[in-house]
Amino acid sequence: MNILLISQCDKRALTETRRILDQFAERRGDRTWQTPITQAGLDTLRKLLRKTARKNTAVACHWIRGMDHSELLWIVGDARRFNTEGAVPTNTTRNDVLRSKDENDWHTAQDIRLLATLAALLHDLGKASVAFQERLLGERGERNRYRHEWVSLRLFLAFVGSDDDEGWLARMASEAGGDAADWIGTGRYLRDGVDTGIERQPFRLLTTQAPLAAAIGWLVVTHHRLPCHPAERNDGSGQAGIGARAVGFQQAWLETPLADVAHDWNEIDQRSTPAEATPYWQLAGELPAVDPAWRTQARRVAQALLGLRRHRGKDWLGNPYVMHLSRLCLMLADHHYSSLGMGQDGKSVTERQRFVQRDQTVFANTLRPGVMNQSLLEHLLGVGYTASLIAHALPNFERHLPRLANHRGLRKRSVDARFAWQDKAFDAASGLRESSREHGAFIVNMASTGCGKTLANARILYALADPQQGVRISYALGLRTLTLQTGRSYRDDLHLGDDELAVLVGGSASRALFEYYEQQAEATGSASTQDLLDEESHVLYEGNEADHPLLSRALANPDIRRLISAPMLVCTVDHLAPATESLRAGRQIAPMLRLMSSDLVLDELDDYDLDDLPALTRLMHWQVCLAVAWCCPRPPCRQPWWRACSWPIAPVAAITAATVGRNMLRKVRPSTFPASGRTSSEPRRKAAPRMTTSPPRMRALSSAAWRGFRSRALAACRIVAGGHRQQTACFKHPCRLRWLGARGQPAAAWWPCAA
Repeated sequence: MNILLISQCDKRALTETRRILDQFAERRGDRTWQTPITQAGLDTLRKLLRKTARKNTAVACHWIRGMDHSELLWIVGDARRFNTEGAVPTNTTRNDVLRSKDENDWHTAQDIRLLATLAALLHDLGKASVAFQERLLGERGERNRYRHEWVSLRLFLAFVGSDDDEGWLARMASEAGGDAADWIGTGRYLRDGVDTGIERQPFRLLTTQAPLAAAIGWLVVTHHRLPCHPAERNDGSGQAGIGARAVGFQQAWLETPLADVAHDWNEIDQRSTPAEATPYWQLAGELPAVDPAWRTQARRVAQALLGLRRHRGKDWLGNPYVMHLSRLCLMLADHHYSSLGMGQDGKSVTERQRFVQRDQTVFANTLRPGVMNQSLLEHLLGVGYTASLIAHALPNFERHLPRLANHRGLRKRSVDARFAWQDKAFDAASGLRESSREHGAFIVNMASTGCGKTLANARILYALADPQQGVRISYALGLRTLTLQTGRSYRDDLHLGDDELAVLVGGSASRALFEYYEQQAEATGSASTQDLLDEESHVLYEGNEADHPLLSRALANPDIRRLISAPMLVCTVDHLAPATESLRAGRQIAPMLRLMSSDLVLDELDDYDLDDLPALTRLMHWQVCLAVAWCCPRPPCRQPWWRACSWPIAPVAAITAATVGRNMLRKVRPSTFPASGRTSSEPRRKAAPRMTTSPPRMRALSSAAWRGFRSRALAACRIVAGGHRQQTACFKHPCRLRWLGARGQPAAAWWPCAA
């Protein structure tokens, strides 16, 4: 091929790129090179440029395909110096003249920012206790009797008292309010295990008395891990570990999930005596909430919340989208700011210096055992500021991530007649592009094995995406042995490079076993199906990391940054399920950001059994709340699964649905669908095989509890859907979908032909 290389590098990056490009091509100007080259040589050139890329590197490669036609192949470095076609502007300005990116459809962005900021100012107040300070000094090694999140919640509830949201916000927003008596006064500060006759379940009355305070209290108590219903040990000797499966099921867990939350949901109840519990509630110094610096920040947030709540309803906890993202911002800010320490000069790093407070006696964390790092007041102020920045950057962080745009492999038409249905599916998805941009898309690929549905999934999602911006895809499978195989298939079929495809696998042992069984398969003619499980995971990805304030601040782990930056991710579903399933807050961060910035493909759903369905449906619900496209290849024909997946779970407007047939498609009107999902003469399809083991790290209700979970979820989804729904059925397969249309109109549907 004949290529043209354009360099828009500056400073030392220009010298380095000239040194590399001169070895491969001839100069046609000071910043232009041209040469015929093979594909292998072009891949080597790109790899060398990526390896030496700097902040000021910007190189575009054009393929000269004829006398009057050229095609942009790739850009290494700062893509902002070129447009989508690789052209260089005649003049540039750093001012945003058009300001076209200032507006977005995040109607609740202010809610998320204010909730996360105020919760961040309150989240670690419980660390001021004597027990926690002794633990930092290494003087207390026993297991926590009461976690600091629960103590922080009790301190916040002491400030709220018996007031409604208007009352406690007005006191926090005033100049005179917020002295020590409001926080630890007698009769206000209720201490579990010390005071008698107190309400063990604080959320039982708080959700009706002060709904906004209940939402903030929930964020405070869950910023490290989610509360779990306490379960007794089998021998009856006491409470089992946090997260142990409870015996039985209660409908109240779904109807009023916060009513029974007590301290034993947050930490194991050790039945402490008052003397043993007192150090966890006694303060070791002045509470940061009475400091003028803290009160200034809290006053600003309270004043903003006073104005906001007049335009919002009272059901703050009833909006899972707002609560989930507020908790995400809080967790990100807490993880990031806690990681900041000292510089090489022995002083606090630059990001900490504006919040450092002198003469502090209460601390939040240590550099090493016994050596204090951040004071508690500094930590609360820093986390509050960082949470506000992260929430402000959430609406546009996806624009700064790499995408698969102008990809020839995804646009190429099928040569083999067997795969002609992929082209028709691609064209059908292109027609739904505008509606899916506003409402998201739900796609069911029912192609048979060997029909190329793996490639078709990527092509359909690429067709739904903006061709100028490109697509980001997360491909989740149920078995780890299929992960490397699928990643290799995408790498070979779509010619994806290391900067375009990330494969999340178990580690070097998994790769060695995969290669060993692949060799055995070549010798015996059968592929291995062994499930590879391990403890360490890493990402096979060599692309450039995204340069964005949210990612650079929040994600200190470079593997996580690469995981989020990769345009296409192939992994097992247990790496994405923690977004809605993980008890530990830290493990939710990366999958949540990944799902927020990419479309999702759930493959081989028939590998899951009934116990896995609650986890999968929660993941699907969250994906639809994000209004992104997601695809389910070869769904199983079990009625319970499809009844679960037929929830009308779109928070607004419509879900655009497309069902991809086996060989060809035809468009039909929803009114022509028969009422039954299976004709009387058609035999029922055999149920898919069950997994021998469930995917790891996935919480699920028992089979007996599933019926109550499903009925409650359906009722909740009907409320969320707002009544705009129309049920239709597939005339060929025993499965059903719920259809939602804007203003009650059904969405367009694609169904497989009878052939």
